Amino acid sequence: MKLLSRPDLVCQQAVELVTEYLEGSLSRRERRRFERHLAGCDGCEAYLEQVRVTIRLTGRVSSDDLSTEARQRLVELYRDWTTDSSK
Repeated sequence: MKLLSRPDLVCQQAVELVTEYLEGSLSRRERRRFERHLAGCDGCEAYLEQVRVTIRLTGRVSSDDLSTEARQRLVELYRDWTTDSSK
């Protein structure tokens, strides 16, 4: 995934990079930008930790392992969580 040319990430970009970050596939530059964003964003830092815990508890799950319904429900849960945390 290519990042926008801006020096700072926005939350949507950070969320899209979580898997690549955890797999170690980000370039050094992308990783630094991602970690800089995490340092200033409690919501994204919490999301990253949730993904880490999920992986630890369930093992490796790829998006191909999920049914369309399960994937859609996870997206809805995340949207609900981000909406609730912004109140």
